[in-house]
Amino acid sequence: MPETITPAVPPTPPVTLSALLAREDLALRQIAGPTDQGTVIHWAHTSEMADPYPYLLGGELLLTAGVHIPEAADSEGGAPGQAKSRLGEYFDGYVSRIVAAGGAALGFGLAPVHDTVPPALVAACEHHGLPLLEVPPQTTFSGVARAVWQLMAQARLAELRRVTEAQQSLASAAARPDPVPSVLRQLAQRLAGRAVLHGPDGTEIASAGREAGPGVREALTDLAGVVRPTGAGTPTSATDTLGDTHLAAYALGSGEGFVLGVATARREPGDHTIASVASVLLSLLTGEHHSGAGAARSSAFVRLLLGARPEEVAPLLGEGSWVVVHARPEAQLPDAVAASALGAALGSPLVDLARDVVRVLVPGGRVPEPQPGWALGVSAAVEPRAWPAADTQAARALARARATRTPLIRHGARPGLADLVPRADAETHARALLAPLTGRPELTETLRNWLALHGSWDRTAVAMDVHRNTVRQRIARCAALLHTDLDDPDVRMELWFALRHG
Repeated sequence: MPETITPAVPPTPPVTLSALLAREDLALRQIAGPTDQGTVIHWAHTSEMADPYPYLLGGELLLTAGVHIPEAADSEGGAPGQAKSRLGEYFDGYVSRIVAAGGAALGFGLAPVHDTVPPALVAACEHHGLPLLEVPPQTTFSGVARAVWQLMAQARLAELRRVTEAQQSLASAAARPDPVPSVLRQLAQRLAGRAVLHGPDGTEIASAGREAGPGVREALTDLAGVVRPTGAGTPTSATDTLGDTHLAAYALGSGEGFVLGVATARREPGDHTIASVASVLLSLLTGEHHSGAGAARSSAFVRLLLGARPEEVAPLLGEGSWVVVHARPEAQLPDAVAASALGAALGSPLVDLARDVVRVLVPGGRVPEPQPGWALGVSAAVEPRAWPAADTQAARALARARATRTPLIRHGARPGLADLVPRADAETHARALLAPLTGRPELTETLRNWLALHGSWDRTAVAMDVHRNTVRQRIARCAALLHTDLDDPDVRMELWFALRHG
């Protein structure tokens, strides 16, 4: 017999068997096997195979109507004792294979083949410790499967709500005057455990939550050593158990060797996500605390507000050129946690969160790469005095990235025909040509995006977050005010030249 496998369960919240049994519309009844409240199922699968082992992934509620029971084992021929023995042997092998495959429970339908659950099957499930459910005639297997997916959807919604609330509370904690202890306290509360911040030398710098049991503190310190950066190939996170306590360690991205350790009595869906959010926030906080970059950044911002030029304060933020990144999530509006995580991924704490766009000022030596779930627009590398122009470049690159569904678009800054015309003459010509659109920025930007996207109404609408009919109306208005034919490629070229220099 093969060894029992570990179920290759899907990344969805499991359903407790007790929750399924509580569904009155199904009228399921457990008649054998352990009644452990912690028994969970990950999906429902129907099979009439005599040996279901090759077809199971693990974690299933296997549903059967008993069609597979061999006639020889279920017949009335032969001595009663022999028939009963054959039936017992058959079900013993059948149930043992389900258990070996990692099956979570077995559901036996009372219709249309059998009126009752075979006693030998009940005995086999009791012997092998497999929960056995009686499925009444009025309950279809598809109804059971649908109920499983409904319960999964409810569990998933509850998990997302829990993670979202935790993200918000952790972000608020990070904004407090004592951010590191506040984040640890909030994390320990959300995970109902203990959170510890280990320093580069392995000592505990701060902690929060309930006291750990014997040996947990030492085990958590050892686990932190596993993820502390020592060179290429070092894992960024690790997990372990000590008795009934679950341990996890996360290397903080500050690069200074700080590690977040977590000890909990149980591991719930969403715990890893919540701890990862906390590690991102702590990465930013510990990086500032260790290097003093936070104070330098604050000083730079204050000087800018008081009228200093960007090139004068840039040395406080670091030497060299800079790129501006505009980013927007694909599925929803950004929040503070997502913005901080993006800044950490791009290697910069200089993050600005607007209503629908995150702006990040990144040192020119770090090349921004595409980020999963984000659309990014990246400016050319510029000196501090050109930051405003780079901001515009990044905004336009982001609009093009979203319109073309491209993860990242960089601003192109190569010489062209425009460089043959003196800049002052180009600007004078542009102002004269675009004068009818003066004071109408929505028309100017719509025309700019429409030309950049080759006259596509739909892509321009996506780039500007407006309806495609609004784009059509604005372009028609531009054509009327400019007294020109926008279908003429020569006209489009001249207008594009003017918009670049206007």
